[in-house]
Amino acid sequence: MTTTNEIRRKFLDYFGRHDHEIVQSAPLVPRNDPTLLFTNAGMVPFKNVFTGQEHRGYSRAVSSQKCVRAGGKHNDLENVGYTARHHTFFEMLGNFSFGDYFKERAIELAWLLVTQELGLPKEKLIATVYADDEDAYQLWRKIAGLPDDRIIRIGTSDNFWSMGDTGPCGPCSEIFFDHGPDLPGGPPGSPDEDGDRFIEIWNLVFMQYDQPEPGQKVDLPRPSIDTGMGLERIAAVLQGKHDNYDIDLLRCLIENSAELSGVDPDGEFRASHKVIADHLRATTFLMADGVLPSNEGRGYVLRRIMRRAMRHVHKLGVREPMIYKMVPELTQLMGEHFPEIRRAEALVTETLKMEEGRFQETLDRGLRLLEDETAKLGQGGTLPGDVAFKLYDTYGFPLDLTRDILRGEELGLDEQGFEAAMEEQRRKARAAWAGSGEQADEKVWFAIRDHFGATEFLGYDTDAAEGAILTLVKDGRQVDQIAEGQQGFLIVNQTPFYGESGGQVGDTGMVTTEGGARARVTDTQKKVGDLHVHAVEVEHGTLKADEPAHLAIDGARRTRLRAHHSVTHLLHEALRRRLGEHVMQKGSLVAPDRLRFDVSQPKPIQEDDLQAVEAEVNARIRGDTPVETRFMGKDEAMEAGAMALFGEKYGEEVRVISMGGFDEGANKPYSIELCGGTHVARTGEIGFFKILREEGPGAGVRRIEAVAHDAAERFVRAQEQQIKTAASHLRTTPGELTNRIDQLLEERKRLERELAETRKKLATGGSGGPAVETREVGGIKFACQVVADVPPGELKGMADALKKQLGSGVAAVATAYDGKASLVVGVTSDLTGTVSAVDLVRAGSAALGGKGGGGRPDMAQAGGPDPDAGQQAMEAIENVLKETVAA
Repeated sequence: MTTTNEIRRKFLDYFGRHDHEIVQSAPLVPRNDPTLLFTNAGMVPFKNVFTGQEHRGYSRAVSSQKCVRAGGKHNDLENVGYTARHHTFFEMLGNFSFGDYFKERAIELAWLLVTQELGLPKEKLIATVYADDEDAYQLWRKIAGLPDDRIIRIGTSDNFWSMGDTGPCGPCSEIFFDHGPDLPGGPPGSPDEDGDRFIEIWNLVFMQYDQPEPGQKVDLPRPSIDTGMGLERIAAVLQGKHDNYDIDLLRCLIENSAELSGVDPDGEFRASHKVIADHLRATTFLMADGVLPSNEGRGYVLRRIMRRAMRHVHKLGVREPMIYKMVPELTQLMGEHFPEIRRAEALVTETLKMEEGRFQETLDRGLRLLEDETAKLGQGGTLPGDVAFKLYDTYGFPLDLTRDILRGEELGLDEQGFEAAMEEQRRKARAAWAGSGEQADEKVWFAIRDHFGATEFLGYDTDAAEGAILTLVKDGRQVDQIAEGQQGFLIVNQTPFYGESGGQVGDTGMVTTEGGARARVTDTQKKVGDLHVHAVEVEHGTLKADEPAHLAIDGARRTRLRAHHSVTHLLHEALRRRLGEHVMQKGSLVAPDRLRFDVSQPKPIQEDDLQAVEAEVNARIRGDTPVETRFMGKDEAMEAGAMALFGEKYGEEVRVISMGGFDEGANKPYSIELCGGTHVARTGEIGFFKILREEGPGAGVRRIEAVAHDAAERFVRAQEQQIKTAASHLRTTPGELTNRIDQLLEERKRLERELAETRKKLATGGSGGPAVETREVGGIKFACQVVADVPPGELKGMADALKKQLGSGVAAVATAYDGKASLVVGVTSDLTGTVSAVDLVRAGSAALGGKGGGGRPDMAQAGGPDPDAGQQAMEAIENVLKETVAA
């Protein structure tokens, strides 16, 4: 059997031999089309090449493009599991010609591939052409030798492709495979074409027209080719399967799901196993391309996919997280061609396990609510929209998850009611936000981004630039002007101001216009990904839309930011080398006056390790080596040893920062990371690095706070001044300060010893001390003393001195110290068989307002909150002693 991996390799190698550039799959997050949620077709990465906006060093290309269809216009999510060929994630094999070959060569290459390289029998193949594409019709007859009845003309829009209402377009030609009369269905274009007998395996798009306006077509000067063949579909055909989920790759995942769940892969719950296998691929590849589960945007779609899979795990009867255990199997199957999922394996596993655990907590409750509500419905009933909204809002059930559950029970859903409830929630949210004046509604930023496009950032190369004011925002609305004394937000077409991201805070500075306006930029943020939004306070004149402006950042502040950001790279590498490669950045704050750096580390970092790391970083700073910035393909950067931070989004072309000099042993720069922040030109510009403290903000994470550049110098100067002041107070020099402190500590210990001895003497009747009362109680001598301001720790020594003086008897000493009372009772050894110090001290403790006490029969201690009850404690002890002797 030809495996899926072998089919992919054969396809790429075949076109590679025919002078096509083998292009790695682009990320699932499109970098060149903001209208798409995910890359959903093989041609998406080449869209700008087809339109002439982008030029590459080749005119022919071939790729196996990873695609996701789970949101927006192209959404196959709800069909997955119930059909043979719907997927959220799939691979699209495609070959492309950018003004090079056209129809004849495209048909020839396709026919030779499917019949010779892949070995499909010619008699099983059918071609379709657009109704009036006579050229394609004759070429199929000439090249493939197909009879007229196996070249089908189709005049519907399905066989004519366009990029939109305007732009490139052209007729299509498809190749179908005939599975034979044992399966129902008719040929393409017939009333029964939706059956499973005739399956489309390849679509060739002949991009030969341009549409300047809707409905108007003119010939392109350089017609092109765009093809697409679903890897899963062609694998099913070549492996003799009628269901994509029976191909080797997906079957392995399904069997893995069956093994983990203990549920037959081909029985009643086959659909659930299919959903889990498909959604595992989509989840893993999306996270490997930087999409993480969230409550909005792409992250929300990812969470919907994950939760749909988790619900099917629940249907299998599994009540513990399971999907995360399948990640190694997927990595084994697809990691060789897609190394990004190997690099992300730990992240995907950890995130999936966490998401599964969280969702399991709410799933049972949500399902109980749904079961209660559906029990009220009759056969074929409809679930009210407000119930569906409650499931969404309270239990995190996406609408399509609820729809999916209802579908299995043949019940309907009031989607209009759901949308009404959703709109009501939005209205309340808008009402709650209105008037806050703190930030513009996200809809405003999306509208601005959609209308004006991204902001071009110029700040890597300059601290000042000219820009055109595109629009202004005040009180949550777009406005034409912001007057003197007012605050708002400024959006320009290009800016040197860095928008807060990657831990680095946003730039501040000034904006001036030719009309005399002057505004202070107090912060810069990124909205909707790449829209730079400048928070401004107008100090003079009026800022107006549609006028040019001069933008200048606070250069001194940026210099400090560059230093603090750059040193985090050196710190990261130094920590990894000292503590191990498990150390990974978990968060950071880069400010002009300090930095905060969080890393994965299970236990506190020892002081000697911190000192070694600090010394290593400063050694790299003193090396004053160049900081190199390069743009390269992400895969190339990974191969060069660059460290990517999972959770960050990287494009096909990435910015790679290298610093610290070249490490001959590792054969790469000391530090090499993917980073979009601003950095120094040479490490020497960092100046000096000093760690201030290390602490643990959470389990498994350690936080280092540090300073660099002039902030480090200021810290050291402040420390030096404190040392000088302390030395002056102690009448010594800074160099002798430690010795002087040691002398004082030793002198203090000596004085404390002398004081304790003096107190003992006083306790036994020395002059000047509180009187010691000695009397006989039932023939036993009882000595007691109440003292003031004696530390509780010295009472035992005083009691021992009294015991020695008595020779035989009971001694009790109480003190009032620091607002509390303490008490010690001692009994000489000859009396412990009759009298217990513990019983006596407990009686005294009660008089002090305390609760008991403890110790040995010969010595016990207690305390209490009443510092004025010492004499009452002595009386209570004497009473208990009388009772003990009398008994």
